[in-house]
Amino acid sequence: MKCCVLILLGLVAFAAARPDFSLEDIHQDQDISEDNTITGSYSWTSPEGEKFFVKYIADKDGYRVLESNAVPATVGGVRADGTQGSFVSSEEDRK
Repeated sequence: MKCCVLILLGLVAFAAARPDFSLEDIHQDQDISEDNTITGSYSWTSPEGEKFFVKYIADKDGYRVLESNAVPATVGGVRADGTQGSFVSSEEDRK
């Protein structure tokens, strides 16, 4: 749930930083399974008309990008396919 809130806040911050960006250009979809696995996607259209998307999963292994044309590869060249590692909460690092 935290990751969804962070994603939404990030998109709102992006929209606020770009005054010519419309919230109507943002779309989000997500499903939560019985084991609390969240899968979803979000997309937006840039002011230049380019469409971007991110498909993700958030489960016991953390938040992972499954596919995206906005974040196509890591610095090491690893494509977003869910196996590139997860983003974990800094709270987990404190344990």
